[in-house]
Amino acid sequence: MNSIRQIQALNKRELENAVSPEASWHADYRDTAYIYIGGLPYDLSEGDILTIFSQFGEPVHLNLVRDKETGKSKGFAFLKYEDQRSTDLAVDNLCGANIMGRLLRVDHMRYKRKEEEGLEDNIALLEKEEQEKERDRPSRDRDSHRGSRKRRSESRSDNERRRRPLLKEEQELARLIEEHDDEDPMKQYLIQEKREEVAKALEKSKSSRRRRNSTERRDRSRHRHRHHHRRRRSEERSRSRDRCEKSGTQSPPRERRHRKRDD
Repeated sequence: MNSIRQIQALNKRELENAVSPEASWHADYRDTAYIYIGGLPYDLSEGDILTIFSQFGEPVHLNLVRDKETGKSKGFAFLKYEDQRSTDLAVDNLCGANIMGRLLRVDHMRYKRKEEEGLEDNIALLEKEEQEKERDRPSRDRDSHRGSRKRRSESRSDNERRRRPLLKEEQELARLIEEHDDEDPMKQYLIQEKREEVAKALEKSKSSRRRRNSTERRDRSRHRHRHHHRRRRSEERSRSRDRCEKSGTQSPPRERRHRKRDD
């Protein structure tokens, strides 16, 4: 299989030379409708992969390779399209794409199914399983959980916005949500990445604000201490004068700070 750089170089050369589809390097794989997908984020499910790759054609079979003991994704998969020409579009457009901080490796693949996969395509079965998982979760709990979490998040966000100007990352996130094409299947992943950047920027801003507030509190404490010390000395001098007046004696002169030098 070709690497990301090799595929990008091949595509660039064909574009510059206006190579016809019949003479393209893709023509070597006209006998297979499978593609290999590597570099997948481990949190992506089969449904997420279908959402991304269905923009270039109709997938009919998907095998996301998982660990047999833990069931966790190993980060690569094999996908078959209904139309073989869809593989060309997927390879050209998604090889090297950044998904949640990882670069995808997408290439043509002559894939042979394992016995446990069977001979029938499984996309319909995968979509049914995804729907059942969502339906099995009690709707009341699901709605309550989403609603309360959304209200808490919105309340915190509104309070933060009223107290401070938006960070650059927050402004970028708002523009992404409002202006990015809703038809783009990758929009949610881009939003998730930007939200992670916002979280890091907020944490950094809070740390800086805590250090600044700590410094200001120390300065105020020192100022109050000096003021209290001066007021205490003034009160002691006043009481001393009062005692002298009552006793009829003259208040002793204050010791001069500077004395004349002896000649």
